[in-house]
Amino acid sequence: KKIKLLLSFSGSYLFAICVLHLTPEIFAQGNTSAGMFILLGFFLQLLLEFLSGGIEHGHIHTHKSTSKIPVAVMLGLCLHAMVEGMPFGQHFENESLLKPLLTGIVLHKAPIAFVFMSFLIQGELKVFRSIGLLLLFALMSPLGILMANLPYINSIGLDNLLAIVVGIFLHVSTTILFESSDNHRFNLYKFIIIIFGAALAFLNF
Repeated sequence: KKIKLLLSFSGSYLFAICVLHLTPEIFAQGNTSAGMFILLGFFLQLLLEFLSGGIEHGHIHTHKSTSKIPVAVMLGLCLHAMVEGMPFGQHFENESLLKPLLTGIVLHKAPIAFVFMSFLIQGELKVFRSIGLLLLFALMSPLGILMANLPYINSIGLDNLLAIVVGIFLHVSTTILFESSDNHRFNLYKFIIIIFGAALAFLNF
């Protein structure tokens, strides 16, 4: 139950920073192709979930118990984390975006790490292997920062990289908010948590 509330908080915060901070900043630069890159990020996340089983929004849809390394899940999760880290490898003219973006990624990654580790332990993977995979996942966003300096990726530009991340965030956050409802019934605690998440994003203005 606590994980569900944390997911609701992070989903609300991610959605709010997209609406209040990231999207306005992208379009303020006069980037006419930003909408296309937002859609690209949205559908990229849709594809990545076929690999990861949806672990990015706090639970996993595959229930296979195995002692083998879950290669598909790792691939989807690592690519997701890598793309989210890429904007930090670019120069931010508006440095006020850094704080809400970094906070959003941290809040997003915390429940993912918990669910991922639980999935590995339930799959009877050895502890040292599970910890190794968790550390590998943790290194993916910093790797994304380094990769952002590669000529091809650097040529995409900060605005377009941010737009891709916004598309990913919109997919993840809306999925979290819809899936965390129990039979679509009103939950006062969840509603309050969602308001707090949006309020935190607003205070970062």
